[in-house]
Amino acid sequence: MSLELRISDLSKTYANGVQALRNVSLTIPTGMFGLLGPNGAGKSTLMRTIATLQEPDSGSITLGDIDVVRRKDDVRRILGYLPQEFGVYPKMSADAMLNHFAVLKGIHEARRRREVVDSLLHQTNLWEVRKQNLGGYSGGMRQRFGIAQALIGDPKLIIVDEPTAGLDPGERNRFHNLLAEIGENIIVILSTHIVEDVADLCSQMAIISHGRVLLTGDPMETIATMKGRIWKKTIAKPELASCQERYAVISTRLVSGRTVIHVLAEHDPGDGFAQVDPDLEDVYFSTLSRAGEIAAA
Repeated sequence: MSLELRISDLSKTYANGVQALRNVSLTIPTGMFGLLGPNGAGKSTLMRTIATLQEPDSGSITLGDIDVVRRKDDVRRILGYLPQEFGVYPKMSADAMLNHFAVLKGIHEARRRREVVDSLLHQTNLWEVRKQNLGGYSGGMRQRFGIAQALIGDPKLIIVDEPTAGLDPGERNRFHNLLAEIGENIIVILSTHIVEDVADLCSQMAIISHGRVLLTGDPMETIATMKGRIWKKTIAKPELASCQERYAVISTRLVSGRTVIHVLAEHDPGDGFAQVDPDLEDVYFSTLSRAGEIAAA
């Protein structure tokens, strides 16, 4: 039977008055789940709370039959976590560092530990560079090492927080392939502000902003609901303000020095707009826009 993570009415307010989570409720099944939102949306707070690194003010989290808030040690035995910022000892090799982490995870028998570490180095495509110091690793290699350490101990839940920020396209693609392979049989929560990561990888997702869940569902199904309602036009930059007054502009971007706008409309706005097939970015920006939580950017 597949495992499920249930989050009910989770709230968290920090001492400085920032309400990071506001009655968040989510059901996260086995597979890849995307948590999508702008920086400061509450994603990292939610991830740290699920990872037992901080307490919620109210609400509950259960992983299968485990109460995550009350039985932290039980959760940590089956949890893998790759935070947004994680430190490594730059003068240690990947091989030595993974061996150290395996001991911390309770794999004390030397032969078994060797098998686990070797398998992870192969799985994350770090075998050829296993003796190199971590300080010399590229961003993509560091992230793959981060996943290797998160996989020690055969976890049932893996949390990865902003894993592809700063990676070049080749490294991002390699990391995507690795995550897709891992996410077939366990729960993998991918927290990101990069829409393409969720579109490429996740079968379920939630959009969160200002600590509130705004939308949940299958990314492809949410895109289908926008069909026939997204219109595009290339304008001169000085026209932008008047377009924002007249139309529901959900996003703008510069393309070859010109401003391209997407608007949400049930019917042809006329005025030179062309209908375009929606994508997850349109879903994301229209969801934030409807919630009044962004200006078109």
